[in-house]
Amino acid sequence: MREEIRIFKALCNEVRLEIVKALLDGEKYVSEIIPYAGRMQPAVSMQLAKLEYLGIVESRREGGRVYYRIANEKIKRILRRILKVINDEK
Repeated sequence: MREEIRIFKALCNEVRLEIVKALLDGEKYVSEIIPYAGRMQPAVSMQLAKLEYLGIVESRREGGRVYYRIANEKIKRILRRILKVINDEK
């Protein structure tokens, strides 16, 4: 799948969009993401799995926690630009 399609596919869901916005501020574990997403933990975990499948985020385990972050700097820059354009239009 082409990179731009993966990114737009990730952003076309409200919960995934809020998760991505939260992760642009830095790595977080699932419980820290829940308030941003406005959903219960199972729904957030499901969307995080989708974002990971799409290559937008990556995870790591530390103890009993799973931490998520944006997969790389290129994706981070693209996401920030997209969100800036959207916010500038408001």
